[in-house]
Amino acid sequence: MDFVAGPKDFLIRPPAVAGRFYPGDPQACRSAALELLRPEIGGAMAAPISSGRGWGGIVPHAGWICSGAIAGQTIAELARLNRDSPPRVVVVFGAIHTPMPIEYAALDTRRVWRVPGGDSRTADDLAERLGAGASSLFVRDERFHHQEHAIEVELPLIQAAWPDAELLPIEVPLIENAVQIGRETAQRVLSTWRNCVFLASSDLTHYGPAYRFSPAGIGLEGLAWAKQNDDRILRLITDYSPARIVPEVRERANACGGGAIAAMLAACQEAGATRATLLRHASSYETLAGKVPDDPSNAVGYAGVVVS
Repeated sequence: MDFVAGPKDFLIRPPAVAGRFYPGDPQACRSAALELLRPEIGGAMAAPISSGRGWGGIVPHAGWICSGAIAGQTIAELARLNRDSPPRVVVVFGAIHTPMPIEYAALDTRRVWRVPGGDSRTADDLAERLGAGASSLFVRDERFHHQEHAIEVELPLIQAAWPDAELLPIEVPLIENAVQIGRETAQRVLSTWRNCVFLASSDLTHYGPAYRFSPAGIGLEGLAWAKQNDDRILRLITDYSPARIVPEVRERANACGGGAIAAMLAACQEAGATRATLLRHASSYETLAGKVPDDPSNAVGYAGVVVS
């Protein structure tokens, strides 16, 4: 299906959040991305992966000062696992922050995504075939990509890790069809390229008065509850239960990209993945403690997960 907004010859997607979520200067952006890909920057990994193909993972998408180290560490681990066969295409299933209703996966229409210091070609042929598929699970609608940050903030890291890879950006809402969206995406991608990576760009529990969600009160006890809330969905992820992700997020509000996570897990499963490994789990209260410490009122959960 095609719900295209804007002229057909609008081929470049410009950066929407450069200078706010990550550096706006090209040299500073490239340097910071390379620094974040150093594995030790993300902190001690809970369970480093010894071997195997890295099919995908979960990366947080807040400003780099908050979650960039965890995102970089996850992409660096995938790059290490796939160093002998780097991906030709990187699929990023993103959370949707655009305040419009949608019951489909939204594909972009642009041929190039631009961030400071680099451009990424989009896998437009794959997007075209997905959008023209018989399942009606996908639409090509640039409105859900125009100002969305979830995929964009990962792109400088992706470019630093895999400079020659094409990008397939897909926004996935919190819908029951998220698993099927992941499967159909993987089937289409794998029919063209076996060397691919599937990422889910999602943060976890948004807790505190700033997010109008504080069932356990305000303060350290509330933030401890938020991390336990994260743990619930992380257990489903490491148990490899993609079909249980969307119902869990609807009930517990413990991810902003539940649809993206379910789609990614299903896509990796279609590719042959059998396990999901948690690398690191932290909250913004913790990651900011040594930089811009704040009182324990509000926090967002972040996790780095590798699927192999």
